[in-house]
Amino acid sequence: MIRSILLAGFSIFILCTEKIMAQHIALKPGFDKAEYIEMLKITGHQMDTPWTHVTTPMPEKTKFVYRSKVVGLENKWDLWMMQDSIAVISIRGTTKSQNSWLENFYAAMVPASGSIQMSQNFTFNYHLADNPRASVHLGWLIGTAFLSQDILPKIDSLYKSGIKEMIILGHSQGGAIAYLMNSYLNQLQKTNQIPSDIRFKTYCSAAPRPGNLFYAYEYEKMVSDGWGYNIVNTADWVVQTPLSIQALTDFNTTNPFTNASAIINKQPFPKNWGLKYAYNRLNNVSKKGNRRYENYLGKTAGKMVQKNLPGFVAPDFAKTFDYVRVGPTIILMAKEDYFKKFPDNPEKIFVHHFINAYLYLAEQL
Repeated sequence: MIRSILLAGFSIFILCTEKIMAQHIALKPGFDKAEYIEMLKITGHQMDTPWTHVTTPMPEKTKFVYRSKVVGLENKWDLWMMQDSIAVISIRGTTKSQNSWLENFYAAMVPASGSIQMSQNFTFNYHLADNPRASVHLGWLIGTAFLSQDILPKIDSLYKSGIKEMIILGHSQGGAIAYLMNSYLNQLQKTNQIPSDIRFKTYCSAAPRPGNLFYAYEYEKMVSDGWGYNIVNTADWVVQTPLSIQALTDFNTTNPFTNASAIINKQPFPKNWGLKYAYNRLNNVSKKGNRRYENYLGKTAGKMVQKNLPGFVAPDFAKTFDYVRVGPTIILMAKEDYFKKFPDNPEKIFVHHFINAYLYLAEQL
């Protein structure tokens, strides 16, 4: 009798332990081809057209749970659940609306930590990186801010129901926002505003560049143990945006350009004149480019944003437009067989950016 009770107790213990272990190892670090393909299928069914007209195959291991309202500059997100109790936070990419494109073109950078008044009743306090020189895309930060208001309560509900493993997913603009959302949630964990035992894994698919090199350093350090990936089709032009201008002020403090003028002045005449002329021409080009960038993609775009977001107060811009590729990158190499199926076409500028092109290359990994 006692032996039977002990065996029964042991069996229950093993079953409980296996269940707990399964919960802890369901979401694994490292790039997972099958997992990414499932993510592509999810984001392929996030469009506003009826699902019956979407050509992307339906996800096989994931079920749709929730769709948010449209917020901010035409942003939206979906919640899906995988069979092994992993939640997928899927952030929508650019739509055809003017506001959605305005978010992309509001490309002035702002410090990666700060506070922005998004509306009359909403001030967004954020900390995406510790380095004061880290800067990010303002338009996608606005998207992050408004989406976070709806995502955070859902994360809390998921956690209370026992869900502690979550994938942050985004394709195109959604991928750019996924970077910033991951950084934002990571900081909330550090400051105990959300539970520290939630595990986030991020797939930024076909994402444009979200920030500068100093932001990239910290993001890549954060996901360096296999919890975040940037997936790029080598034929896709979107991943090469926004336009980037590297100025001499974008270098680290210790560099050969800091005292360039003093060094040039010490050179004998007329060598010093020639060097100074060449140096000023090179330096002034980037300075002029930065001023124009700030004027059109900062101040002018900001006035349009204020018309669409009542109460929005444009923050001070960071003095940089040095956009770089961010995150451990999975390369989807477009070769001859790919171009036979997806030929270059100047009249179809997104031919290499859409889900079907990424699915084709991902399946060949």
